[in-house]
Amino acid sequence: MTQPLVQSSTTADSAARLVSTKHTLPVSPPFRLDLTVSALRRLPTNPVDVITADGGYLHAVDAPHQPAIVRVHQASSTELAVTIDAAPLDESELQRILALIARTLGVNRDLRPFYDASSAIPWLGPLAQRLRGLKPPRYRSLWEAFVNAVVYQQVSLHAASAVVQRIVEAFGTRLESEGAHVYVFPSAERVLDANDGTLRAMGLSGGKLATLRRAADAISSGTVDAARIEELPSSETAALLRSIKGIGPWTASVILLRGLGRLDVFPMNDSGVARNIALAAGGAAPDVDEVLDTLGAGRGMLYYHLLLARLEARGEVAKPSVLRSSDIPESTPS
Repeated sequence: MTQPLVQSSTTADSAARLVSTKHTLPVSPPFRLDLTVSALRRLPTNPVDVITADGGYLHAVDAPHQPAIVRVHQASSTELAVTIDAAPLDESELQRILALIARTLGVNRDLRPFYDASSAIPWLGPLAQRLRGLKPPRYRSLWEAFVNAVVYQQVSLHAASAVVQRIVEAFGTRLESEGAHVYVFPSAERVLDANDGTLRAMGLSGGKLATLRRAADAISSGTVDAARIEELPSSETAALLRSIKGIGPWTASVILLRGLGRLDVFPMNDSGVARNIALAAGGAAPDVDEVLDTLGAGRGMLYYHLLLARLEARGEVAKPSVLRSSDIPESTPS
């Protein structure tokens, strides 16, 4: 459970009519902000989750009057320093935003069972120790989880990231903070009000676009209700997600893991998983089922460690974000 959030000071910017509030957010060690945000954003071109030049985390969230800008720095092994710049907010709204950031960064997740289990796997134990402090991040909304999971179906990391970036930059709200910019992830209404031709030109195939429309309908109708599925076991939630045409086992697992924080699932995608494990294991080919059995209910952390192992090999872990439009790679519709 999130511990009390402590506000330390407030200043006002009268020209922009923004109020800047400073807070401390307790974390359960070990915690590393750089690793956790790297796992959340995937690539430095992500315009929603930004790592700043000084190693901070920049994000924007919806608020009652206008989006709020959130800046996070790691103050110590047990505490984050959080600054929220927004139109005047009451205490309950500030606490909502802080709780959202805490959930997004997984600050209070207890990973001791994972560390214990990973130590029994010769190649994973050293990786887990090297990445110690990585917490399981999760998206802010079910819609954001659907978009990312569907777009990433059966395409490369860079191609999928480019499609999501185009969608965000076309339909999200751009905000500036201390020389950096960040986007609010666009709502389903903003994205799906666009015509099919526009969305296809961004790299969405007809099948993926249809799946996203069905997902948006399921959310708006209450068929898939975020609050309700938080209470369901992962197996029932997966079945509910898979009832939406276009959501298969892999996509449902990604939504469960990255959207709902369920560490008892692992997104299997056959050869891709084997290649990533071989990379992390230094060329060996461990038995995937045996690894997952050993990790048990913490198997979802393997996904994040494999992801960071790939990013680490390319020098992209904790790399400051690169958000110029010229850095968006071209991608054909998948």
